[in-house]
Amino acid sequence: MAELLSRGKKYKLLCGKLVQAGCMLPVSSSQSIVPLQFQIGPTEILLLIIIALILFGPKKLPELAKAAGEAVRIFREESQKITSMEESKPSSSSISDEDLKRLAEKLGVSTEGKSREQLVEEVIKKAKEQGLI
Repeated sequence: MAELLSRGKKYKLLCGKLVQAGCMLPVSSSQSIVPLQFQIGPTEILLLIIIALILFGPKKLPELAKAAGEAVRIFREESQKITSMEESKPSSSSISDEDLKRLAEKLGVSTEGKSREQLVEEVIKKAKEQGLI
């Protein structure tokens, strides 16, 4: 990718087309479109503040900002909990199907007609009953 600088804006040469840096376009029809990255300057922020003052009034605006800040905080906390749960969750695919069937047979669990997930659940249940885990 070649980069060009013209009139203070960066451009990249992508698949024979000149595109502004930070903007993403699909390279082939099988790729999905990535949204453009918009930049908000001081003028736009000032305009948003004026519109918010007109719509909600100066007394309600601090309450709305506080509620929005708390909502963002809660969202971040919950998303961190979800990602940490996914990372700490043991992977059931770390054992081969053959080993899982042998383990189930040793524990006395029937393996016929069951999915991998059902088999894993029953093996864990049986191992807990026998005090192995």
